[in-house]
Amino acid sequence: MGSTNYTNTFIQVAEDCPASGAELPPTGGRAPTVATLQYGLIAEHPYEYTSDDVLFQVYADRHDIAEEDRPAERAAFFAKGQACLRSSPLGKRYGWGIHHDAESRVALVPLGSDQYQELTADATLKQVRAMRSKRA
Repeated sequence: MGSTNYTNTFIQVAEDCPASGAELPPTGGRAPTVATLQYGLIAEHPYEYTSDDVLFQVYADRHDIAEEDRPAERAAFFAKGQACLRSSPLGKRYGWGIHHDAESRVALVPLGSDQYQELTADATLKQVRAMRSKRA
């Protein structure tokens, strides 16, 4: 089974992120967006879930997968390669950095905050950027 988890890593916002600070993903519409679901899950449970947990939970919720079917569906989901949180709209569009701790659990860090600056300067963390929305 593949994994999207990082350890001791900080995902900075994308170089072409249009947000100058962290923004809440929009709510409303017929169904919640991936950004809204990811934001809610991580913001309400900082350092509780791994990237794999977040990605599968959002997938399962969007596809109405029953609780009893989730273990088998999770195995099938990760049997194929999955994009990691570097591709999340939170870092690409909405100005949220994502910190992965030593146990691969994730938390959101708002662009422009003191914590964002501290994590960016932390030489003990692997530093990566969220994926760009457009080609360079």
